[in-house]
Amino acid sequence: MSSTETRRHRVQVLGPHQVDAAAETLRGGGLLAFPTETVYGLGADATNGEAVARIFAAKGRPSFNPLIVHVVDIAAAEEFAMFDAAARDLAMHFWPGPLTLVLPLRKGHRLSPLVTAGLDTVAVRVPASPLARDLLAAVGGPVAAPSANPSGRVSATRAAHVVDGLGDRIDGVLDGGPCAVGLESTILRATPLALLREGGLAAEEIKALLGRTLPRDVTPGKVQAPGQLSSHYAPGRPVRMGVTVADPTAVLLGFGDIAGDLNLSPTGDMVEAAANLFDHFHAIDALAASLGKVRIDVAPVPETGLGRAINDRLRRAAAPRP
Repeated sequence: MSSTETRRHRVQVLGPHQVDAAAETLRGGGLLAFPTETVYGLGADATNGEAVARIFAAKGRPSFNPLIVHVVDIAAAEEFAMFDAAARDLAMHFWPGPLTLVLPLRKGHRLSPLVTAGLDTVAVRVPASPLARDLLAAVGGPVAAPSANPSGRVSATRAAHVVDGLGDRIDGVLDGGPCAVGLESTILRATPLALLREGGLAAEEIKALLGRTLPRDVTPGKVQAPGQLSSHYAPGRPVRMGVTVADPTAVLLGFGDIAGDLNLSPTGDMVEAAANLFDHFHAIDALAASLGKVRIDVAPVPETGLGRAINDRLRRAAAPRP
């Protein structure tokens, strides 16, 4: 029996019909991976400090990196976060969906301080996945959930990715199939308004709603939101971007007319490329290992629409490891 198969037997994988059992795991202080439309999240009761601490331990995640809190609706978010008029408009327009808002904490909130990493703001969103929202409704409270992968590694877009990366460190996985978006949520700071992370909601859509240019603060000196570490989303081998010709020492992740060993989207469709990004990263890393290749090369992806978010993840994957 392989090590992967051994680990698969150590974690309970629940089907979509087992939402109540999944919710009980979270209410009992356990760690449960669950699907959203973006990626799988590693959930814990956001008001239970010991449970939240287990997230950091399971992921090997730096304590200064805050977590996103997932809730079932705006009313649930208002219990611990404060909305101004602009933030409320954004939430009303884009929730449920792949937008995370960084909002001021409400006085008297019950969230564990570990969730906010000592900041006076909290990152919160309402996921669009019906299964995720059913789970949140069954839990009846906020669920802190970063991506369900070891810190700095490729995010999980399938239950099998979670099991392979974290299967012996968590209590369960709610299997909802592959994630539809496949790219983490876009993160906006509400006050002052700024884009903190490109993601599954294109900045153009937000700009269209606001009617003005969206200020950007995607890699600040101080981490203000999840996913802002310079080295992140890394597979097991070094990554080189902008490659158009195959190298015999590397595998090539293609895009459009550059076929590669795997292709994010043969037609150059950004939505398809975003949905495939992490799944293909897992697959091409395994392919490189099987072929004895030393690097992952990636074909150029245009810096337009979701391409900016894709390239953001690629740059972080290619950054020097700490």
